[in-house]
Amino acid sequence: MRLAMVGTGYVGLVSGACFADFGHQVTCVDKDESKIAALRRGEIPIFEPGLDALVASNVKAERLTFTTDLKASVAEADAVFIAVGTPSRRGDGHADLSYVYAAAREIAEALEGFTVVVTKSTVPVGTGDEVERRIREVNPKADFVVASNPEFLREGAAIRDFKFPDRIVVGTSDERARKALSDIYRPLSLNKAPIMFTARRTAELIKYAANAFLATKITFINEIADLSEKVGADVQEVARGIGLDNRIGSKFLHAGPGFGGSCFPKDTRALVKIAQDHDVQLRIVEAVLGVNDNRKRAMARKVATAAGDLRGKTVAVLGLTFKPDTDDMREAPSIPLVTGLLDMGAKVRAHDPVGMEQAHKELPDIEYAGDAYACVKGVDALVIVTEWAEYRGLDLERLRQAMAQPVVIDLRNVFSPEDMAEHGFVYESVGRAPVRRFRRSTDLEALAAAKGKSARRRKSAEASLRSLAEQE
Repeated sequence: MRLAMVGTGYVGLVSGACFADFGHQVTCVDKDESKIAALRRGEIPIFEPGLDALVASNVKAERLTFTTDLKASVAEADAVFIAVGTPSRRGDGHADLSYVYAAAREIAEALEGFTVVVTKSTVPVGTGDEVERRIREVNPKADFVVASNPEFLREGAAIRDFKFPDRIVVGTSDERARKALSDIYRPLSLNKAPIMFTARRTAELIKYAANAFLATKITFINEIADLSEKVGADVQEVARGIGLDNRIGSKFLHAGPGFGGSCFPKDTRALVKIAQDHDVQLRIVEAVLGVNDNRKRAMARKVATAAGDLRGKTVAVLGLTFKPDTDDMREAPSIPLVTGLLDMGAKVRAHDPVGMEQAHKELPDIEYAGDAYACVKGVDALVIVTEWAEYRGLDLERLRQAMAQPVVIDLRNVFSPEDMAEHGFVYESVGRAPVRRFRRSTDLEALAAAKGKSARRRKSAEASLRSLAEQE
């Protein structure tokens, strides 16, 4: 089928490339001429594993093209997907639908023959009705149907999520639209992906409800992590214990510095505003937002508690993006963390495998390092904010030798407390008991003697532990 994808952001580009890989003829449209020119040169504006190869192969096969000409693309299309941004409106949290409505107007002017207009952007309940009204207002004679088809893509795993989805939600009561979207997604029938047909407003609400529930799971386990620290429990074992209950499930039960990114903060705020507009109070979702905002700010205080007075000290931050395998910095926990550290008088040096260019726009007043070991050289404390795979394999001995003080605050529970104790670190994680600090010289000498067989290891361990004792 011939598809037009209006918008070449994260959702539009991934969806367009995947649809082309299904064998459809896809044209991705964007007003940004420089962006389209870059895409034609094979330059991908976002980091998403595998996307560059997927785009290149489908461009080569002539199934995927890029253009600024919306009119021609829509006129030839069997279905037009609206995949533009819906950011939070400044000041009130409502979703900004100006890009959606601008796209709808331009689509209306270009429609020829029967066309399914599909809102793939995350939009408040009732947006499809308004899109339909606006198209009808501009082009009363147009033969079209507006359907909702929300996306459920995780950044860093978007291509797999698109090709092996848990479900495909389509909101329409029109049989022609149902058939068209069934044909578009037919290649996924081999993966037995269920297509769920609903009313349009129901589909719009499903997206918000899903994101709000996942955000709630994250916030819940973060509060349990705080309790775990107080009572001496291990939040990771708690999460596993409750996650094995198939009514709960293990996904999104990972304690950390709070959720961020392009979806959860924006969509939960928008859902609260939608409810308020209809005289409904979503107390649970409101609490989730409040707890998450407070948690992000509290992370800097957690660092100060572990490292002491931060004035004049240098703190290394590993990981800046809101999650691994993306360069997305939108509402990343690293932003309030770093801002808090700077406010406390610390100097901050940071590293991220792919996110430093984007991070510099949000955090221009810090130092950036070329790799993790350069980042930690001579620092007084290390904070792990994003659990990139390469950080899990760091050489702890080399890490310890590079740091001025062996203080690690692990906000993603990347390392085990036992390993960190063995290497002589002051180690704080999330929802787990802190590593015991040693006071008596006999404790230091006994433990230092047990640290491996090499003299170098014993010397390093003894120096680290004596340093900890002096700090106490």
